[in-house]
Amino acid sequence: MDEADRQILRRCRVQLVNELQVAPLWDVLLTRQLFTPAMIEDIQHAGSGSRSDQARQLVTDLETRGSQALPLFISCLEDTDQNNLASVLRARRQAEKQNPEAVRPWNPMPVVVGAMGLTPEDLRGKQGDQEISKQNADLAYALNADPCGHCLIINNVNFCLESRLTARTGSNIDCEKLRQRFHLLHFMVEVKCDLTAKQMVQALVELARRDHSALDCCVVVVLSHGCQASHRQFPGAVYGTDGCPVAIERIVNIFNGAGCPSLGGKPKLFFIQACGGEQKDRGFEVASASPEDRTPGSEPESDAVPFQEGPGPFDQPDAVSSLPTPSDIFVSYSTFPGFVSWRDTKSGSWYVETLDGVFEQWAHSEDLQTLLLRVANAVSQKGFYKQIPGCFNFLRKKLFFKV
Repeated sequence: MDEADRQILRRCRVQLVNELQVAPLWDVLLTRQLFTPAMIEDIQHAGSGSRSDQARQLVTDLETRGSQALPLFISCLEDTDQNNLASVLRARRQAEKQNPEAVRPWNPMPVVVGAMGLTPEDLRGKQGDQEISKQNADLAYALNADPCGHCLIINNVNFCLESRLTARTGSNIDCEKLRQRFHLLHFMVEVKCDLTAKQMVQALVELARRDHSALDCCVVVVLSHGCQASHRQFPGAVYGTDGCPVAIERIVNIFNGAGCPSLGGKPKLFFIQACGGEQKDRGFEVASASPEDRTPGSEPESDAVPFQEGPGPFDQPDAVSSLPTPSDIFVSYSTFPGFVSWRDTKSGSWYVETLDGVFEQWAHSEDLQTLLLRVANAVSQKGFYKQIPGCFNFLRKKLFFKV
């Protein structure tokens, strides 16, 4: 199938999945030799076997069926009295012939640390690509297990007096939102509260030592105060309740191939709600600047503490000579390294509140990186002071949550 026909299918994918009646099509598809009997059987058993899952798989597989697949498929629709869908596809094809620029290929965005969001045109182009990725094992991780993995949430709210760190009021709201969200995404969620740095490392090591062989993914969420820290791979550190820091790169490397072999080749996701430093970003003026986004009667707090010049007692990275390539890792930061991350005492942090809302609305159809682009764009428009989340993406494939 040429690129123009492929783009037409992708742009019509949502309507096709919603409206396509697959049962009358099987015999016609076989008669026109668009699919073999074995292919039809595979499509019929796709996903849960529901009509929508079969329709989605049929449209996905159609792209592999040669240069005349789309016009033949349109004829099959007409033969089964699905004239509305046939007319839509035929009109799109005719429009493309008259104006080739009307259906342009979608070019994927590069991996970036942080982003300012997507235009509506970009999102329309991505919709079809995401549906294909969900069905293609070469492009997307398979999250078939149920539950699909463990999710550990470390929620540090109250800190000892000697740490000189304030209580993180509002973090329990973040914690509960994420507990419910990842439960709905088919994770086994475990919450641990107010851990010292040593206890944080122990909890992470304990999780890494579990047998994940029957699972497909692992999630770690840390809600705490944070700071800048010396690093070789991943910037920043988070604080235990005793005021001792744990480097983000140490947290990540606990789950490397040596420490957690049963997660080898599987996605390991880290979400960090903590300051990356003490800088407060006042932003810069743009023509479409949004008004201040703040809960009435509340004052946002930051999760910042001073820069740590050297590693603390629990801030030692793994030996550099033995660190593996950090594949299948995704680290999402609530803020750019060096900058403050804002938390509302009544509604929780800007980052988690937005993350939860974006996942609720879009996780059923978009991959992880696209979801985080939405989060970055939304958070960047909040408040008098500014904040921009970002990520380090070392995934080898796209990741779609199980919903």
